Amino acid sequence: MFNLNKCMVRACDNLAISAIDENGELIEGKNYCLIHTPDPGKIQADIVNYIQNHETIIGLNASKISFTDMDFSNKKFYGCNFMHCTFTNIRSKGMRSRMSMFDFAVFADCNLVESNILFTSFSGATFSHTLFTGSDLIENNFNGVFSMQSSFDDSNLYNSRFIRAKLSNTSFRNCNLKKALFNQYEMDNVSFKMSNTKEAVFEDAGSEIYTDLEEKQEEGGTQ
Repeated sequence: MFNLNKCMVRACDNLAISAIDENGELIEGKNYCLIHTPDPGKIQADIVNYIQNHETIIGLNASKISFTDMDFSNKKFYGCNFMHCTFTNIRSKGMRSRMSMFDFAVFADCNLVESNILFTSFSGATFSHTLFTGSDLIENNFNGVFSMQSSFDDSNLYNSRFIRAKLSNTSFRNCNLKKALFNQYEMDNVSFKMSNTKEAVFEDAGSEIYTDLEEKQEEGGTQ
């Protein structure tokens, strides 16, 4: 898991960002957050290079870093902190993530198809034109996400949670939704066609929304 050291500025409650030594390896110990680090451009470049040069990334704290036009394909992230990060035009086919945090991150025009993401938190994240198609997204936290013009098609969403999620023009076609929880959500033009909606929890079973989904599924799938 990433280091929980606080920023070296006494009045700051932010976690310290990971430092990289001259050999391109992670340094354990005290450091500043991105706001207070003396050279934020250098630390951002160091972290980008670290990810590019390593296939397996463990315990990296990259909170608030921006990543643009990068290829994360087949990268493996374990216990990393990407809270409040911005990901733009990221290609990430086959990415693996375990016990990592992407809370309040922004994903724009990203391709994360065929990823394997388990026990990971995206709470409060924003997905815009982002593809998770064909991914294993098991026991993840999508609470409070805002998703627009994005796709989870052909994915396994077993036991993942979408509490208070806002979903617009987003597709969940042909997904495994067993034990997936959709509670206090907002949906606009969302498709669950060919997905096992009867195995998911949409607010309370028997509610008007759940019944409507069930009837459409029996008629040939939700559009």
